[in-house]
Amino acid sequence: MAIPDYQTVMLPLLRLTSDGGEHQIREAVEKLANQFSLNEEERKETLPSGGTIFDNRVGWARTYLKKAGLLCYPKRTYFQITQRGQDALRKNLKKIDVHFLRSFPEFCEFQGAGKDVNDRLIDAPASSETPEELLAAGYLALRKQLESDLLVRLKACSPDFFEKLVIRLLTTMGYGGSLTDAGKAIGKTADGGVDGVIKEDKLGLELLFIQAKRWDNNVVGRPEIQKFVGALHGQKAKKGIFLTTSTFSKEARDYAGGLDDRRVILIDGTQLAELMFDYGIGVSTINGYLVKRIDSDFFEEVEVASE
Repeated sequence: MAIPDYQTVMLPLLRLTSDGGEHQIREAVEKLANQFSLNEEERKETLPSGGTIFDNRVGWARTYLKKAGLLCYPKRTYFQITQRGQDALRKNLKKIDVHFLRSFPEFCEFQGAGKDVNDRLIDAPASSETPEELLAAGYLALRKQLESDLLVRLKACSPDFFEKLVIRLLTTMGYGGSLTDAGKAIGKTADGGVDGVIKEDKLGLELLFIQAKRWDNNVVGRPEIQKFVGALHGQKAKKGIFLTTSTFSKEARDYAGGLDDRRVILIDGTQLAELMFDYGIGVSTINGYLVKRIDSDFFEEVEVASE
């Protein structure tokens, strides 16, 4: 089945503690994963920021129940049901969600609701995603939009500018050393099917030959890749990178992937925009948000032996 959202986890998590005993989060995650019949892949599915999705959702369900006073933390890494939690279970609720938790003033205070907006908050729909998931989704949406804008700019730039941009990107990725000696133009029109060459390492033990096609919507087919491989053969080179602002046909990718004596990496427009984003080429940072967690080791009380 699909991984349940954190609100769906709330009631089963509270029921798990109905014995009144102290429970560990790791134990709860395992029992709930079994209860929801999650397979191994679903248990290990991760967030973009790291950490497993299901662990994150159980953790937020526990936090929300605690902020509403249904759970308490008797000691580090343990949680326990409260009298309020027991009272809630006696109501035989079909579900516990954020809307239900907003009936407790402590939870409204946790959500930062002042008296003037409290009614509006209670009526507002609650997301099924955890705060971390919402942050990650927002980040990915902004990133994809920026990468789309980058690709539009790339298709509009001049061929010369595009070739220089490619050299700059590869240099920033760690190939070749400085921009001064990293790449050199091999030709303008009669280039023999190669646009540039860059050192694979700073010592120049191996060279990477580059072909950069600033195309709009034309698909790069197998013949173009064959020409590039022929150019590599003429240069006695074994490694090449073919970049385009467009896309590659399946035949082109199959051909490149089936080469035995030479290795050719294909980078299409989508991948190129992603690499530019990752390595800060053509983009600038306007805001940064750090997601922080409690450093449990910091709060470990270590007894210092007296002399």
